[in-house]
Amino acid sequence: MSAFWLLPAAAFLSFCLTWLVRRYALSRQLIDVPGERRSHRTATTRGGGLAIVLTFLCGLLILYAAGLVPWSVLAAICGGGGLVALIGFVDDHRHVPAYLRLLTHFLGAAWALYWLGGVPPGTGFASVPVWVFTGLAAVWIVWLVNLYNFMDGIDGIASVEAITVCFGAALIYFVVLPASGLWLGPALLLASVAGFLYWNYPPARIFMGDAGSGFLGFVLAVFCVQATSLAAGVFWAWIILLGVFVVDSSVTLVRRMLRGQKLHEAHRSHAYQYASRKHDTHERISLAVGAINLVWLLPLALLVASAFLDWKVGLPIAYAPLIWLAFKYKSGASETQEI
Repeated sequence: MSAFWLLPAAAFLSFCLTWLVRRYALSRQLIDVPGERRSHRTATTRGGGLAIVLTFLCGLLILYAAGLVPWSVLAAICGGGGLVALIGFVDDHRHVPAYLRLLTHFLGAAWALYWLGGVPPGTGFASVPVWVFTGLAAVWIVWLVNLYNFMDGIDGIASVEAITVCFGAALIYFVVLPASGLWLGPALLLASVAGFLYWNYPPARIFMGDAGSGFLGFVLAVFCVQATSLAAGVFWAWIILLGVFVVDSSVTLVRRMLRGQKLHEAHRSHAYQYASRKHDTHERISLAVGAINLVWLLPLALLVASAFLDWKVGLPIAYAPLIWLAFKYKSGASETQEI
């Protein structure tokens, strides 16, 4: 309970650091200008996610010093997450080739998996070799890093997603594993993003940038991998909680691949981007994502984590309406197609 003081402190620190980063971005002309491949309408500073990175890493060090976070998790996130944030920070200043970013993401994933000890066969497929799970975990980490960047395309959506997913995860750990203290990691990330959200809430005064979005995706992926050593239900609860971003980005990726489009090119063909144009709002779409996470996905994730519902049943139930929404709002469709 004594760790609760860290959460409001982290939110306040993130708020202050975002203000400082915004001033820095203005002085360095780190500004995203509206265009055909962007969803915002006014010139807006970018790179504010650096405040999230610094706040979370500082908080994690404090939790480690207090004996509340193991060295393996600290090393995995500080080393791998720091590397992902660094390449993102450079990319926020000047273009970094896609192959170099991808290589860096895989190096960060390999570093994290080394310190976490790979992935045990505890996710519902006990007969699958450990090395297969570990390889899939590396791909999962890299995919979540990139999909989080893809989904950070309208004001507030990436922040709202992180806050609501972390709230759900912290609640699940608090209910299912109350003595473990595992709720502290998601709770700290929630607080770190909450301070930033003040500046990122529609209409945003600063964007997260690649440093922040990539780091958030990495940390959430590490939390997922860490859950594989606990119980299959807890791991799949994480997959359920992340459903909105996973479904929209995956459907978009597949449909763009089928049309032969370059996957690394900027575009506005995600379902949430179509929805924001159709309804002419960023705020309502971002809040809708948060509502889906809390009202629909969280209860199902809690049932799966508590073993009241098998993940093979809970996951399809959770994802079915998300897939319907993805196609309803033309996820991955040609941007020239009318809604």
